[in-house]
Amino acid sequence: MFLGGSGAAKEVYVEAARHLGRELARRGLTLVYGGGRIGLMGVIADAALAAGGQVIGVIPRHLVEREVAHPGLSDLRVVGDMLERKALMAELSDAFLALPGGYGTLDELFEMLTWTQIGTQAKACGVLNVAGYYDPLLAWVDHAVREGLVRPGHRDLLLSGDDVGTLLDDLAAWTLPEMPRLA
Repeated sequence: MFLGGSGAAKEVYVEAARHLGRELARRGLTLVYGGGRIGLMGVIADAALAAGGQVIGVIPRHLVEREVAHPGLSDLRVVGDMLERKALMAELSDAFLALPGGYGTLDELFEMLTWTQIGTQAKACGVLNVAGYYDPLLAWVDHAVREGLVRPGHRDLLLSGDDVGTLLDDLAAWTLPEMPRLA
């Protein structure tokens, strides 16, 4: 799960994170996320935990030292840096979903998406498009396809939706599409 760690999120994003955390717990799905206690990260972790869910946080040591690690997780993994964080989150996760967030959210989402594109892994990636947050990003992806910089078959690697239940179902049902050759 990739989402904002800033404490300045709009209430609609906060409520979406709460709803998703509760729904993950209800479905018996473990939340793997960045390990933070602030912003949407803290919201989703708290909601999943309060609903009886399991939550694994993966956080770089320097962020633990800045006191942003969530103290009440089921499991907190401390790693050396952001590269290790992404690798461990990829190992622990069956799929990836982004809620509204900033640079870090997009960095992590697009790295996982790229790893699927190039065959390093075969895991679903999606965005929860809360209140149209990801509309500009999805328009850019479609633009990149029209411009020939993203292959049409690769467009299907990024799922999107605005309903938590439907998007979770789509991620669970996703299978790797036939991938066009890169050359």
